[in-house]
Amino acid sequence: MDGALARLIAGQVCIHASMTGMRLAAPLLALREGYSAAAVGTLLALFALTQVFLSLPAGRYADRHGLKRPVGWAVGVACAGAAGALVWPAFPMLCLAALLTGGASGAAMIALQRHVGRAAHDSEQLRRVFSWLAIGPAVSNFVGPFFTGLLIDHAGPVPGSTEGYRAAFALTAMLPVATWFWVRATVELPPIVAPEGGTRPRAWELLGHAGFRRLLFVNWLLSSCWDVHTFVVPLLGHERGLSASVIGSILGAFAIAAAAIRVLMPIVAARLKEAAVVTWAMVATALLFAVYPLLPSAWALGLCSVLLGFALGSVQPMIMSMLHQITPHHRHGEALGLRLMAINASSVAMPVLFGSAGALIGVAGLFWVVGVSWGWVRGWRAGWGPLISDPCASRPNWGAKKVHRCRSGAAARV
Repeated sequence: MDGALARLIAGQVCIHASMTGMRLAAPLLALREGYSAAAVGTLLALFALTQVFLSLPAGRYADRHGLKRPVGWAVGVACAGAAGALVWPAFPMLCLAALLTGGASGAAMIALQRHVGRAAHDSEQLRRVFSWLAIGPAVSNFVGPFFTGLLIDHAGPVPGSTEGYRAAFALTAMLPVATWFWVRATVELPPIVAPEGGTRPRAWELLGHAGFRRLLFVNWLLSSCWDVHTFVVPLLGHERGLSASVIGSILGAFAIAAAAIRVLMPIVAARLKEAAVVTWAMVATALLFAVYPLLPSAWALGLCSVLLGFALGSVQPMIMSMLHQITPHHRHGEALGLRLMAINASSVAMPVLFGSAGALIGVAGLFWVVGVSWGWVRGWRAGWGPLISDPCASRPNWGAKKVHRCRSGAAARV
């Protein structure tokens, strides 16, 4: 990993940590003020809701303007949202701060991912740089809540005081500024000019390509598996009579494993292709979801949670590498926006669906349905092998004669 990539990862960590810190502080303050669980749930949903509607425009904006301008806007919006909560720590302002910090984090992520993908020279380097980049959210998911929680408890005269919350909001307002410090010296890549003539391409045309559509579906199912595990493990633990600390430890083991495998992924990416990693993750996830509700003890659940974290944590860099290989360079931002939009729409809608399904088929049934889905996708791979084994072989004619990366490092024109 070179210095330029390290600076971009540091910038990603800072703006994402601002959002994750706000995601901890805002609901805690709302609960302290006596708001209901439903109101707090709505507040949490707002962090993802903005990204559902802004991801695609943010991707197009990144395609037109590169890295610094989108990140600059994201930094300003995130600072404004957190500063608003600092000045007026009331529930309406917390909702607005959730919308602003969530949307800013997503927009910055798209611009950073697009820039890193364009800077890679071949498919092996794509796998490696996205493996490094995937470490950023794992770090920020710890950094943001940890330091925000410390300030809430220790920055005021008593734990949980308004002064402590203001200090936490001040931290979340300053972190995006650090993002700009890390990103501002990055050299912009040469712009890619879209082909002249013809009608303006629509984002939904990307979904017309079977390979892109299936890749997006696999990514969505992966995200749903994360949501299923986070949603169902507390229910399963409650059924087994496990304490809250034990349930939290099981979920924590999953998060640590997912972060740990991402630290190792740059080494794995240099030795294994996308096909091997994604296939292994599909099979492992299906098997682990099948046995999860049958395990008799908390230790067994914790071990299964660790293995599941390894499997699910390994997939995102491979998905990102394939996505950059099968889409034209001048539409990478759009493709990333569609991906993020699908993931966040899932995060908003899936808990409701999981709750309804769990009431009908039980907690174990929910695990098994998801496991069967992964097994079905693994079998479906026989129909989309060219995409996963050689993305260049399945690239459609997008109407633009642009050079794309193939596994050999040679160029293919479409």
